[in-house]
This record gives sequence, structure tokens and C-alpha cells, in this order.
Amino acid sequence: MSKVIAIMGESGAGKTTSMRNLDPTTTFYIDCDKKGLSWKGWKKQYVEGKNYFKGDVPTNVMQCLKALDKNEKYKDFKTVIVDTLNGIMVAEEMRNVKVAGYGKWTDLASYIYEIVDYALSMRDDFTVIFICHSETISDDNGMIFTRIKTNGRKLDKIVLESKFTTVLLAECKDGKYIFHTHADRSSVKTPLGAFEEDQIDNDVVEVIKALEEF
Repeated sequence: MSKVIAIMGESGAGKTTSMRNLDPTTTFYIDCDKKGLSWKGWKKQYVEGKNYFKGDVPTNVMQCLKALDKNEKYKDFKTVIVDTLNGIMVAEEMRNVKVAGYGKWTDLASYIYEIVDYALSMRDDFTVIFICHSETISDDNGMIFTRIKTNGRKLDKIVLESKFTTVLLAECKDGKYIFHTHADRSSVKTPLGAFEEDQIDNDVVEVIKALEEF
């Protein structure tokens, strides 16, 4: 069973940038937003056809995960990033914008669920990181809550966070980029004892180290 981490946050919160210190020789990047990465020199680190794939078709993303998991060619890869799950959702929704009926929403929910579910079953030495957008909602009593943003009621019912043991919230606070590690009116969660501090630097390498014993 692989380690699977979800990192959510608003645009500009430092989600992609938090990947900057990963070793590109053992990291495969699936760029579903097709916008490139957020630090100088990334094009030398991540090369299409080698350790970088750009695309938002869910079946293609699934093929990437299966190849990384099963193909001997990719045995040296230890980390895979899907950036972002929302890129897949939005693109699939727009591809089917003229399709009538509820079936397209069921298909979308199935695609996303299957991708996340497969990631959980990948080989033991793999860490899979899903980057997601967040949304902050308010109930009838004015209580606010931050969670992973999804498209369609079917995905809302699934509650993507239920598939992860680690969900971090990225934020830019007073000019500093951080991860929230514990729930505070949010769906953030981490294994018991993994993080003592409620806020840590947004470096996913340190997160992976902290989760090694879990």
C-alpha cells in the first residue's frame, strides 16, 4: 500500500511550489493543469517523456499511474504528483458540457474515485501526492468550513477526504507559505503524532519524512 497525501488550497497558496525540493530523478509529475511548474529551472528537472506528463484526460492519468506502478521501466520512481485533481474535473466537465443527463456526472465521479482508489493500491515504496483546490463554505448558522473543492453532487457525496489519511491545507499567511496540519474548521487531517505544530513550512519533502513511520 502506497502513502497518499492530499494538499488543498486556493490558487496562489503555494501548493505546486511546495514540490520544489523533491528529487526529480525519483519523482514523476502529472501536470493536469497543463500550466507548467512554479519555480526557476523546473524545465530542466522535469522533461516530457521522461518524468513529466501534461494532460487532463482521466483515462490517460490512470494509465500513467498504472505504468509507474507496474512497468519495470519506472521502478526507480518513488513519488508521483497529480497536479491538480480539479484540472481533471473541470476539463472533463467542459468536454461534456453539451451532453445532457446525469450520466456525465456519474462518469466524472467514477473517474476521480478510481484514480484516487488506484493510487492507494500502488506499490509500498510509492508516495502519491494529489494537489487540489479548496473551497470555504458557510452553513445556515454562519459557520465556515474549508474542504477540497469538487465538481458535481456525486463527488460531494463521496467526500474525497475520506480516502486520505493525510490532508494538508496550503496557505500564504503574512507573506509566508505554510501547511496547516490539524483541523481548524477544515477537513485537514494527519496521522496521530505525525506533526506537533499546527503550521509547518510548505516543503513536501519534510512532510514525507514525517510520515515515514506511519
